[in-house]
Amino acid sequence: MQLIDGKKIASEIKSEIALEVEQLKQQGKKAPHLAAVLVGHDGASETYVAGKVRACEEVGFKSTLIRYEEDVDEATLLNTVSDLNNNDDIDGFIVQLPLPRHISEAKIIEAIDPRKDVDGFHPVNIGRLVLGMPAFVSATPAGIMELLRRYKIETSGKNCVVVGRSNIVGKPISILLSQKAYPGDATVTLCHSRTKNLGEVLRSADIIVAALGKPEFVRADMVKEGAVVIDVGITRVKSDQTKSGWKLLGDVKFDEVAPKCSFITPVPGGVGLMTIVSLLRNTLKASRKEIYT
Repeated sequence: MQLIDGKKIASEIKSEIALEVEQLKQQGKKAPHLAAVLVGHDGASETYVAGKVRACEEVGFKSTLIRYEEDVDEATLLNTVSDLNNNDDIDGFIVQLPLPRHISEAKIIEAIDPRKDVDGFHPVNIGRLVLGMPAFVSATPAGIMELLRRYKIETSGKNCVVVGRSNIVGKPISILLSQKAYPGDATVTLCHSRTKNLGEVLRSADIIVAALGKPEFVRADMVKEGAVVIDVGITRVKSDQTKSGWKLLGDVKFDEVAPKCSFITPVPGGVGLMTIVSLLRNTLKASRKEIYT
């Protein structure tokens, strides 16, 4: 069993990005600029956005954080999106999800200029992804693909089972893994809460991507010997064994499943760390006009 070290790979990619940013500056060009819009004070969102700001500093990006209270109205948020779309100094931006119930996430996402949609959530970027065209790919699936690439994990002709059909992870990773490329060329089955005989389907998988948000759902009896397991889940649960009183669990029962795997990602220290660096890479691409020329 080999552990897929997301921390190590994320650190390598940050170093690569920092070098590219330094080269841009030496050429007299501006540093990439990423903006984030944060509504309310959701703990997970606060942590994630703080991590993005910190990562920007580490690689030499400029970053802007725009905050609103939970009761901000939709029109104000749409105006902010419009301002960011039209700000030439901003290369890319995100509106951190989830948003309060009184705001339509779809309306906000659709208002973002696809050329600045470094989260890869806009329908135009999703459509381009499906068609195999250059697009901003949502950060978590992009991070998974990079881990597979850097660990030289074979995907061509493999049976891959994705558990979870979210627009942010499940659907896009299923598309990426089935495309004619490397990593890719896999035969992909997308499973969800209505899938019958899920354990049987999982046991047929050479590669499992667990992205359903249920802690320790995937057990040893669902995984065949030698499988590659990518654990996207991250759930904070109470624990009397840690100083904080909390611990993070993935969707895979790691201690049970790991001995059966050829490769597996840990939680924490796996996919999660790749999400932010993938966002940075998208921002670098946006600054260079690589996707939309």
